[in-house]
Amino acid sequence: MEKRILIVLGHPDSESFCGAIASAYETAAKTAGHKVQRIDLGKIRFDPVLHKGYSEIQPLEPDLLDAQEAINKAEHLVFVYPVWWGGPPALMKGFFDRLFLPGFAYKFNSPKSLTWERLLSGRSARLLVTMDTPPWYYRFVYRMPGHNQMKRTILDFCGVKPVSISEFGTLKTSNPAQRSKWLDAVSQLGRKAG
Repeated sequence: MEKRILIVLGHPDSESFCGAIASAYETAAKTAGHKVQRIDLGKIRFDPVLHKGYSEIQPLEPDLLDAQEAINKAEHLVFVYPVWWGGPPALMKGFFDRLFLPGFAYKFNSPKSLTWERLLSGRSARLLVTMDTPPWYYRFVYRMPGHNQMKRTILDFCGVKPVSISEFGTLKTSNPAQRSKWLDAVSQLGRKAG
C-alpha cells in the first residue's frame, strides 16, 4: 500500500553516513511506489534558536513553513541522525524547537491545563540512528536518553505513534561490509515504508 513519507536528515552534513542512510531509504521507498519528500536540515535556512521561548511569536522562515506543510501531508515520518552527546544534533533539536509549536504539533486544553491535544496523530515514525557508543551500552548504561527524548517527549507528546527505532553502531569501528549490510537493512525498511 502506497504511503506518503517524509524523510528528515538531521545530520548537518548530507555526505555523512547518515546521508547515505537517508538516500538508501528514499531510493527504496520511491522504487516501491511510495510518495517521498526529503528535508536535509543542513541545506535549509532557519534560525534554530527559539529566542524568547513561547513568550513571543517568532515568525517561521519559508523553509520551516514548507517543512510544516510536508509534515501535514505525511503519513510516515523518518528521522535520520547521529547520537551526539546522548541525543540528536543541536540543529535537529532546533528544528523541533522552532517547528513543533503549540497550535501545530500540540495544543493545551486551556492555559493552565496539564492535558493537551496531540495534533500530529495519525502518523507513524521511524528513527534511523547512528552512534559511536555500542548500542547495548547506550541502552543499559545511559538508558537511551536521546531515544526517550525523540520517542516519548517529542513524537508521542504530539501524537506520532508508533515510533520504531533502528540503531547503527558502533559506527567508528564499522567496516565497509558492515555499513553495506546496514544500508541493505535500511532499503528493506524503505520498501515497506517501515
